[in-house]
Amino acid sequence: MFKELRYDYFFRNMEACPIKKAFEGIEYVWEALKKKDRVMKVEDKKRMRIPGNVSISGRVVIGKDTLIDDYCVIKGPSIIGEGCRIRSGVLIRPGTIIGNSCVIGHGSEIKNSIVFDYAKISSNCFVGDSIIGEGARLGSGAITGNRRFDQKPVTIKFKEKRYDTGYEKFGCVLGDYSRLGANVVTNPGTLIGPYTWVYGCSSIGGFIKERTLVKLRQKFELVEKEKQVLAFRDREGKV
Repeated sequence: MFKELRYDYFFRNMEACPIKKAFEGIEYVWEALKKKDRVMKVEDKKRMRIPGNVSISGRVVIGKDTLIDDYCVIKGPSIIGEGCRIRSGVLIRPGTIIGNSCVIGHGSEIKNSIVFDYAKISSNCFVGDSIIGEGARLGSGAITGNRRFDQKPVTIKFKEKRYDTGYEKFGCVLGDYSRLGANVVTNPGTLIGPYTWVYGCSSIGGFIKERTLVKLRQKFELVEKEKQVLAFRDREGKV
C-alpha cells in the first residue's frame, strides 16, 4: 500500500490524537472514522464554566479548563478535550472528538469528525466526516464538502487509481499544521498532506502532497465606472 494513504503520512505525533485506538490496525487513513465509533467511550459529563443558554444533549464529555461560550449546541456522543475554546453559536454534532487546546470559531459546525490537539477552526466553518491534524488551521468560512453531488459513495483518486472508501459521507483529511485559507472548499474525499497551505477561496479535491503551497490565480477586468453608469442610463433612461 502507498505510504501516502496511511495515517502516519498525515499525522506524525499520535500523542496529539484524542482517540489513538481509532488508528490502530487500520490500512487506510479514512478507516479511522468508522473505527472511532467502536472504541469511543463517553461515560460521564463534566460541566466546565458552561452558560445556561448552552444546549447539551446525549453523552458528552468536556475536559478541564475548556470554555464554552453562549448559544452553543453540543450533541452526544461527543468528546471535547482540555483547555479548548468553543466560541458562541457553535454546533457540535454526534460522533465528534476534539483534542486538547483547540479553538472552534463562532458559528462553526463540526460533525462526526476527529480534531487533533492545537487545531484551530475559524468562524463559520463546516467540518463534516473529516480528520483534522495537529495544529492545522481552517480560515473563516472554510467548508469540507462531505457528500458527492450525485450521492454516490465517496472515492479517493490517487496515482490514477480510485479507492472506494465505503462512505456515503466523507470530507477531508487535513495533515498536521496544514492550513486552509478563508472560504476554501474541499470536495468529498480530499487528502491533504502535512504542512501544506491552500490559498483562500480555492476549490480543491483529490490528493495534495505534503509541504505544498496551493496558489489560486484569478484574472480581474477593471472598467471605468462612469462608462458603466452612462451605458446603463442610456439603456434604461435613468440612473
